[in-house]
Amino acid sequence: MQNRYIGIGALIAGLAVAFGAFGAHALKESLSDHYLEVFETGVRYQMYHGLGILIIALLSQRLPSKLTLWSARLLLIGTVVFSGSLYILALSGVDWLGAITPLGGVAFLAGWACLFLAAWRGGRSS
Repeated sequence: MQNRYIGIGALIAGLAVAFGAFGAHALKESLSDHYLEVFETGVRYQMYHGLGILIIALLSQRLPSKLTLWSARLLLIGTVVFSGSLYILALSGVDWLGAITPLGGVAFLAGWACLFLAAWRGGRSS
């Protein structure tokens, strides 16, 4: 798990930097302030959770459990759904896509809850 999720976390964080630069430079003139803010929110949460995945990967040997693995998986799913839906919303202006975003937020919450439980149980498999 460790090497795979270190790579995934690094990729997600690196893409957040690229998307942030794209938003700040290429989209600044073409998006309204509202949609630029939506895009930036996606970038911010992508970076937070990319770093979270890196941390979880580094903790995975100390907390070896299915919960730890699911924590990383859920943060990845949350990033794709939450940030991805905000990117598409900002670029397309299709407002109903905002209804999908909370599903990514739920995945984030579940991922952090899994990490909490893995730590609480001391890494024992569950």
